[in-house]
Amino acid sequence: MFSPAIRKPHLLHRRDREEASPSPPPPGPAHTPSPRGFAAPDRPATGTPAPWTSSSLLARISTSKQTDRAGDSDQIQPVHVAEFPQVVRNAQASLLQQKFSRKNMLSGGIDKDTSLAWMICGNELFIWSYLASVAKDCLVLEVPYSLTRNKDAKPLSGIQWTVCIMRWHSSGASTRNGGEILHQRSSTGIILCNKRTQAVAYWPDIYAESNRSPVLSSFGYDEASASDGASNCSSFNSIIAAAVPGGIHECIAIASEPAGALWLFQCSPAGVHRSKVHRDTLGDSGAEHSQKSNGGRSLVWLPSNVPSEAADRKFFLLTNHEIQCWSISLLHGINVKKLGSQEIVGTDGDVSIKKDIAGQKNIWLLDMHIDEHGKEFSILVATLCKDRVSGSNYTQYSLLTMLYRLNQKFSSEDNVVKSERFLEKKAPSQVIIPKARVEYEEFLFSMKLKTGGKPSGSVIILSGDGTATVAIYWRGSTRLYQFDLPWDAGKVLDASIIPSAEDRDEGAWVVLTEKAGFWAIPEKAVLVGGVEPPERSLSRKGSCNEVVAEEKRRTQVLSASVVPRRASSEAWSAGERQRPTLTGIAQQAVVDEESEMLLNRLFHDFILSGAVNEALQKLRAAGAFEKEDEMNIFVRMSKSIVNTLAKHWTTTREAEFLASTIVSSLVEKQQKHERFLQFLVFSKCHEELASKQRAAMLTIMEHGEKLSGMIQLRELQNTLSQQRSSTHLSQSKTQTTGALWNLIQLVGEKARRNTVLLMDRDNAEVFYSRVSDIDDLFYCLSHQLQYIINREEHPSVQMQRALELSNACNTLVQAALYYRKEHKEWYPSPEGLITWSSHPVVRSGIWSTASLIMDLLRESGAADMSMKSNLWSQLEGLTDILLEAYICLLTAKFERGEEHGVLVHEYCERRDELLGSLYNLAKQIVEAKYQESREGTDNLDLKESIFREVTSPILATAKRHEGYQTLWQICYDLSDTGLLRSLMHDSVGPHGGFSFFVFKELVNNRNYAKLLRLGEEFQEELASFLKERSDLLWLHQICLNQFSSASDTLHTCSLLGGPEEDASLTTGRKLLSFVERRRLLYLSKIAATAGKDIGYEVKVARIEADMRILKLQEEIVQHDPEYAQGKYINKLLPPPELIEMCLKRDRELSLKAFEVFASTGSSFRSSNRGLLEACWVNAANQDDWVKLSQASMSEGWSDEVIQESLQGTVLFNASRLCYSPDAVVYDGTFEDVLPVKKEDVHLRGLEAKCFSVEEVLMQHKDFPDAGKLMMTAVIMGKELSYAAAEPVDMGS
Repeated sequence: MFSPAIRKPHLLHRRDREEASPSPPPPGPAHTPSPRGFAAPDRPATGTPAPWTSSSLLARISTSKQTDRAGDSDQIQPVHVAEFPQVVRNAQASLLQQKFSRKNMLSGGIDKDTSLAWMICGNELFIWSYLASVAKDCLVLEVPYSLTRNKDAKPLSGIQWTVCIMRWHSSGASTRNGGEILHQRSSTGIILCNKRTQAVAYWPDIYAESNRSPVLSSFGYDEASASDGASNCSSFNSIIAAAVPGGIHECIAIASEPAGALWLFQCSPAGVHRSKVHRDTLGDSGAEHSQKSNGGRSLVWLPSNVPSEAADRKFFLLTNHEIQCWSISLLHGINVKKLGSQEIVGTDGDVSIKKDIAGQKNIWLLDMHIDEHGKEFSILVATLCKDRVSGSNYTQYSLLTMLYRLNQKFSSEDNVVKSERFLEKKAPSQVIIPKARVEYEEFLFSMKLKTGGKPSGSVIILSGDGTATVAIYWRGSTRLYQFDLPWDAGKVLDASIIPSAEDRDEGAWVVLTEKAGFWAIPEKAVLVGGVEPPERSLSRKGSCNEVVAEEKRRTQVLSASVVPRRASSEAWSAGERQRPTLTGIAQQAVVDEESEMLLNRLFHDFILSGAVNEALQKLRAAGAFEKEDEMNIFVRMSKSIVNTLAKHWTTTREAEFLASTIVSSLVEKQQKHERFLQFLVFSKCHEELASKQRAAMLTIMEHGEKLSGMIQLRELQNTLSQQRSSTHLSQSKTQTTGALWNLIQLVGEKARRNTVLLMDRDNAEVFYSRVSDIDDLFYCLSHQLQYIINREEHPSVQMQRALELSNACNTLVQAALYYRKEHKEWYPSPEGLITWSSHPVVRSGIWSTASLIMDLLRESGAADMSMKSNLWSQLEGLTDILLEAYICLLTAKFERGEEHGVLVHEYCERRDELLGSLYNLAKQIVEAKYQESREGTDNLDLKESIFREVTSPILATAKRHEGYQTLWQICYDLSDTGLLRSLMHDSVGPHGGFSFFVFKELVNNRNYAKLLRLGEEFQEELASFLKERSDLLWLHQICLNQFSSASDTLHTCSLLGGPEEDASLTTGRKLLSFVERRRLLYLSKIAATAGKDIGYEVKVARIEADMRILKLQEEIVQHDPEYAQGKYINKLLPPPELIEMCLKRDRELSLKAFEVFASTGSSFRSSNRGLLEACWVNAANQDDWVKLSQASMSEGWSDEVIQESLQGTVLFNASRLCYSPDAVVYDGTFEDVLPVKKEDVHLRGLEAKCFSVEEVLMQHKDFPDAGKLMMTAVIMGKELSYAAAEPVDMGS
């Protein structure tokens, strides 16, 4: 369409200067072959001449004054991604020599899903991965002779090729990206279609070594058009393909004809079967021939990750006025059916493009694309309009975005024309070019639309004449950017998106050119280099409107002085020191720019002269200390030092030269970074940063750590290469083999894909240059380890590769830690700071590597013990690194006051797993060494010595990180009590430290004797541990002669209702029986007596009272009906429940209730006064007082007879139990709670607190008739002495 806005006016200015120059540069040779390809005839009029034939070549070389401004220019220029493979270049040169017609010369494309590029030169199909800066492993397939001929074997002019690529057994983007980066081949099928003749060739597996011959289908063109090819009605407009689930190298392809017919191809190794599944998708709406001949425009799959019916795929067909939704069943017979359609060009402007508007003559739907999520449909639309003023015709290009209803349900009636709406307008149509020249329909229908690239929301439009235009709606207007180079790159054959290494949806746009290979379009190029749409066409022809030239001059006037040159990683390296274009004209950005330039100048002066020239004052005045962390200019300066790309690195150099260049560059960076640190110290900027911006100072020092680690990693790679070279491999071969090399490729490719300005660099160069991004190495270990170590390989191979990776991790981090130790006085105070080795991505990568090693060691079986020993050593190093990272992070979070509970749990889990795996393998190593050294006789001392030697590093790590399980196992296996006691003294951590862990293990093993013996040395620790274990605590207290405390513990333990009341550290404890409780109470009484503390008599009385209650329960529960079912066998009931049971039972138990009250304390009697009153009422109910009163009166009983009769009543006996002089009552008397007579209440001053027994009985129904007799029984019981119950024998 048009070139970037920075180029052509500047070229005009330079040409003027060249003409005025007295000594113009000599012109290039007239017929020198292009080093990039070949000169093609009919070259388009736009674009500049090739640099090797232009006299302005030397003028393109930037002068020293222009170099400083080159960064901004480069960032808005296309970036070279990859060249064509040499075999493709040779084929192109061969075509040039044979003087083929241009239309037959080249055809190519990019498959987004597999990142494979394809190109057809003559009768050869080339397939390769375009992501590598130097293309490798290009596959050459021979195009069948019949596909390039018509039915009469005559050559066809203007063949239109299309290729569909299926990757078998693909498991998503992550798998695809990892395999591509390492150039791992996976089974892939290819469908090649001649759209002109409808002939199809199918390769089931292009990487199969045995048979690469394709399977062919028959021709599909009509007889009428077979000879001359004048009509395109029998050609294909679009074709899509998909693999059949469960099939072996089986797939289907669907193709659409302009007339509306749909064709189905069923491809398998056995053959290609074709059938017409629908004759006319246009219906009656396409009555005109011109419409029908261009009806079926575009076929698009709905992405497979969108939910749909099982084994069903949906696809959409764009016609001249609508979008049709189709479904194909891939299992149990291929079945294609139409689900519905929705009108896109209609009369309702709210849901479609409104037609028949004044001035509107025709509407063409050109192409359609669906985003990765299956949510947005983008449709390219061209509208032919008539200007009302001038009467001239013009074309308007626009982009319509529709939203798809993911849960759309279609009706099941096949015989009904379905017009259900499954799309909704996202927004009004976005006008790309308001007024453009009128084009032929052939040109319009050659346009292709693609979406999904960066910037987000942008689209790229490919025209049939080879132009590529990126369009985006940005900051309130549409901006257009046309891909163009300063030399003739030929047509743009196809465009795609560079897949992100992190499975993100969006990547930079990449285009495939005829002659110049692959080029990426940076995001900044589109946003800054793009212009607002002029009145011109999407073709190379330009506009008929003369205003265009003036408009372009106005657009480009601000950037006319920028030198247009090929963008590359040189720009990326310099770009960090350039003024950021996208930040606007904010004043703060200007201040940052000036302070950064000042720092650069001061540091440069320091390198030359060693003088700081009051740098601190100047930088402070310039605001250099205002930004924190990564935005700090000192951090950015340090980052630019360690991340600098060496300008003399090129991918065409030999591997040996590249390796030496890497090493020298890293050493130069290290020297310069050391000088930068010296500058900070001498200028006193270090003091300022270390005190006020500690995080920034730490980041600067960490750059030095990472650089030191990178140097050691490079030395390790050289060592590994030398080791492999001893196996008689070439040096270049050894440089590109091994797990570490694969890891470097993954990390470098990830950086290249995420930063398109690095696409012209080799992966290894990028890896060793981006020192500050060393975290990406651990990211790849965490997310892409399966591509480096294939679990299907032989275990020895896996272990060797795991050994190499773990060695790399240990080498890298240990070098960084050594740098930190050597430069510790340079570091700021560490409080609250998080180091890079503690970042989640680093910890995750180390853990993934360690987990793989642990799995390999578990699965290795009878593997070589030397390999196991080496892996064990590496795992030991990874364990130290990982656990130290956790400790540093936990310390920082604690100092910051941040929540860290989840992190602690993760740390403990991984620590125990790592130490456990190390110890298990250590025992195997010990056994192997012992068998080698014992000389045929058993020598336990020798075995113990070997054991201590091998396990000493594990012991140290476990001790440092509180790995108590491992410490216990080592001591247990050694039977070393002395070591155990020493560790218990040393390992004092939270929750009791190692001592508590040992106590817990002894309790779990029921080794109580050892537990108590340890308690003699660890008295306080064991006492604290057993606080919740009263069943064991009293033993420890007895051993320490703490009899009074033991009595309290025993007393408490005897009264526990169940295990739930004892926070036991063990499980499975049984409920105490009555016999056991009684025994504990007797032991408690003995201990209290032995202790003889002050007031021990009270304690003994309480114990005796509890013994009585225990005995009473045994007697009471025997009368309960549920006792026989075992309900109350061992359960200890509370006193209120015992009393309630007595109230519900017979005469005998009514007295037991008073005995329970007598054995409880005064507080219980006071708080349960109502229950005590109920007991007196119940006691009165046990005798017939009316009958007794009548008998005494009618028979004239004497006092002796009355007294004798009353002694048999329950009231009398209850009174004797509670109030007699000899009554056994614990803790006070019943008189304090319930006096006998009413006047006793007044005498004691208890009127407001309680009633008397007399008042309770006055409420009885028999009191009016026999009240005197009832009170006589109570008073008699109080006044007569009552023999206390005999004490219970201990042996009972």
